Amino acid sequence: MKTVILAGGYGTRISEESLSRPKPMIELNGQPVLWHIMKSYSYYGFHDFIICAGYKQQVIKEYFANYYLYRSDITFDFTSENAMTIHNNVAEPWKVTIVDTGLDTLTGGRIKRIRDYIGQETFLLTYGDGVCDVNIREVVQYHKKQGKLATLTAIQPGGRFGTLEISPDGRIERFAEKDQEAGGWINGGYMALEPQVFDYIANDQTTFEREPLERLSREGNLAAYKYHGFWQCMDTMKDKMYLEGLLTEGKAPWMVWEKKDGEKKKGCG
Repeated sequence: MKTVILAGGYGTRISEESLSRPKPMIELNGQPVLWHIMKSYSYYGFHDFIICAGYKQQVIKEYFANYYLYRSDITFDFTSENAMTIHNNVAEPWKVTIVDTGLDTLTGGRIKRIRDYIGQETFLLTYGDGVCDVNIREVVQYHKKQGKLATLTAIQPGGRFGTLEISPDGRIERFAEKDQEAGGWINGGYMALEPQVFDYIANDQTTFEREPLERLSREGNLAAYKYHGFWQCMDTMKDKMYLEGLLTEGKAPWMVWEKKDGEKKKGCG
């Protein structure tokens, strides 16, 4: 099962960092937040990634092109054979496809542009600027049980974001992005989607969180996986400093891959 990560926006609300790189490439503890997100998916056995790039997409491509160089010890021998030796090569079990989905394309348009890479399979989708300790395998299992075209992870961060109205059986009855109802459920990303969702996206100027998700909710085809654990976006420098503080204190709940090997889940896709 493929995981799609939206990583093409300008990141204007954290321009102190995003002037030179895409927001998902802003580092937490020396690694891009994109890496943190991918590590969490990989922990649950999802290793095949499609990154929807746009703004400064070359930074993402260069990072993965040189990934093993960044993560390994290297000897450069210029004395005789002009050779390079890689020690303790650190590699991930990942397949990473980076797609330039355009500079000004909106979220729905970016998703539609990678349709050919998905085919007719269920796929996962999340944003490249938020970390969470949700069990992604359980999200997928819930999605299959609900039998809807789309399932999103619903979280409750307060009144800063839009809200969801969820029925007792987990069906989203109303999707209202950017509403100001304090304490409501919001779209936290970490979605599971059926390929029919592509048909709900008109063009590059479609915002996925508006027409497509609103229509899916009206049709009864949008489910919510209610999650009460850790979730945090990285929209501003304040958010970044908060996440860095958790890392410094050794209290980063999203870093599930640092659990003991015996607790790790077997791969599933």
